[in-house]
Amino acid sequence: MSIQEISDNIIEEFACYDEWLDKYAYIIELGKDCPMIDEKDKTESNLIKGCQSRVWLSCEHRDGKLWFKADSDAVITKGIISLLIRVLNGQSPQDILDADLHFIDAIGLKEHLSPTRSNGLTSMVKQMKMYALAYTLSK
Repeated sequence: MSIQEISDNIIEEFACYDEWLDKYAYIIELGKDCPMIDEKDKTESNLIKGCQSRVWLSCEHRDGKLWFKADSDAVITKGIISLLIRVLNGQSPQDILDADLHFIDAIGLKEHLSPTRSNGLTSMVKQMKMYALAYTLSK
């Protein structure tokens, strides 16, 4: 599936919920399906800077695609990173760099997060795109 198709699916899923408390509960539930980072990869170098809570992100390049794993010590944050992984996992570095992650605004995520969590979301996206850039430049 393309980034656009996955994003559209997420928008449809969130449209089922009228209240933001229900959307938060869904985000927390999504965090339970997050591809878990290995304990050995929970290092300072994999810690995303700019997040209120601790978020670790690792990336593997296989067959021209990027594969992410993550973990967080906060359930909402873990759900947010799992959403991003769902959209970007298994995509090419160039597609990740070119991705318009419009679903973030379409589901109202950024506007319903505290300023510090919103900054964390931005940091997560930035880190994932930095991995994509690094693998694009290493060709």
